[in-house]
Amino acid sequence: MVSLAGVPAFAAAGADPGPGPAPAATADVPGGGIVADNLARHLSVLASDAFEGRAPTTEGERKTIAYIAEQFAQAGLSPGGDDGGWTQAVVLERSAIVGPVEARVHVGGQTRALANGDDIAVETLRPGGRVDLADLPVVFAGYGITAPKLDWDDYAGLDVAGKLVVVLINDPDFEAEAPGRFGGRALTWYGRWTYKYEEAARRGAAGVLIVHETEPASYPWATVRNGRAGPQYDIVRADAQTHHLPMRGWMQREVAVRLFADAGLDFEAEKRRAQQPGFRGGALGDARLDIAFDVQRERVTSHNVVGVLPGASRPDETVVLSGHWDSFGVGEPDASGDAIINGAVDNATAIASLIELARVFAAGPRPARTLQFIALTAEENGLLGATYYAANPLRPLETTAAVLNMEMWSPDGETRDISSWGNGRVSLERDLAAAAAVDGRSWSPDPNLEAGLFYRADHFAFAQAGVPALTIGPGMDQLDGGVAGGKAARADYFAHRYHQPGDAFNDSWDMAGPTADTRTVYRLAAALANTTDWPQWNDDSEFRARRILSDDARRSPPR
Repeated sequence: MVSLAGVPAFAAAGADPGPGPAPAATADVPGGGIVADNLARHLSVLASDAFEGRAPTTEGERKTIAYIAEQFAQAGLSPGGDDGGWTQAVVLERSAIVGPVEARVHVGGQTRALANGDDIAVETLRPGGRVDLADLPVVFAGYGITAPKLDWDDYAGLDVAGKLVVVLINDPDFEAEAPGRFGGRALTWYGRWTYKYEEAARRGAAGVLIVHETEPASYPWATVRNGRAGPQYDIVRADAQTHHLPMRGWMQREVAVRLFADAGLDFEAEKRRAQQPGFRGGALGDARLDIAFDVQRERVTSHNVVGVLPGASRPDETVVLSGHWDSFGVGEPDASGDAIINGAVDNATAIASLIELARVFAAGPRPARTLQFIALTAEENGLLGATYYAANPLRPLETTAAVLNMEMWSPDGETRDISSWGNGRVSLERDLAAAAAVDGRSWSPDPNLEAGLFYRADHFAFAQAGVPALTIGPGMDQLDGGVAGGKAARADYFAHRYHQPGDAFNDSWDMAGPTADTRTVYRLAAALANTTDWPQWNDDSEFRARRILSDDARRSPPR
């Protein structure tokens, strides 16, 4: 665990915190401490209607990146982007379905049309102007998982080349009565839809349809449908033709049940069979699929905004602070007629903190390591700004000690705790707990591991590259309301404002929570930037092997 020693004026982490957070003095945080009014001011600008919902490649992006760059400069950072500027160009491939999707399934002598958006929700990221797949054999591959270390292979003995693969969402343990090879209900990387697409593509499948069920997916069909109704984006890949399936998407559970029945199979029985070790997939009777649609493709450029505070004694080593600046732009009007998805909580709160952290760090003594501040683009399109950066780093990843990503601070009152997303299996979780304890706060593990949030935030792109990384979010134990109040506030937000026009800044917001959370992030970042230790993945992390390779490169840099 990273020691907090050496960070100016830190209180002893083992001190008795009393019944709630200790009053936070500002003297130990440079620049007068984290100032709530500064956070509110940045929020009011970034989440204003003038910024048009901050969608990538729009006028809203231009205003957003200009504002962040200006604030980074005023804070005292140096430009850290391309060619000595403030931005990193993120070149993306944009694809959009044009016109109708024609889809039919043939099984048991019957032909049924499948309505895109209602029965299925499809997309493609593979290069080309049209998807035209006819008479594809349909096969069932369980959960679509190949995990040699777990002695699990849903594709064993199954040839899916040129076929349509139907797979289940999540992983085999989600509905099991006791934890099995996948460790229980907490979602693993094998349960994510992105993994399932990639594994099928590696095997030459023509397409994948994932069976949607609300509980194991952790979101309703409307989320699936709406997420695929608009343009899709990806970073530019040299291997895009083989990396991406010709077609991919989702299938409503009711459609799958009928498809299995028409093939002479019981869906629930097949799902139970797929949850058992030794499962073998196979054809869904004589089922065949036809699907065709036109695609408009273009290459567009968005931007990450990057500032740096050079380290005093070990400037070649880096600690990254990040958050995504994008929201969804202008969508469908709500009941009040508002169509701008301002993205105040998600994620202007984190960008406000990023700017304020830049200010206080620049106002104080230089840390030993360089601090890099990155406002990332296109998180809502699949972590693309972070993915692009990890593939095209502006500072070497092997000498990047840690990534601290921030998401969605809560304006519903201060909490006794702070949290992080998913089960990180990384020493940074223990470091976050130590940083929180300085102010008498605690660290709370993610209470909803089934949602797989570890794989759904920007830090994940860095984790895949082996860099110890964590997304930090608000706690739930409110000073005034307790855990029950925190849960109620969070449920209300997700029901009425999340990814909707209602996620707008309000002058009446209680900024005590974001202020306390930002202060904890400061303490953690300061400790990491001043220590000689290197954070590590736990032994059971799937990313540990990648970091070991980076450690070897760091110890023996190229000559």
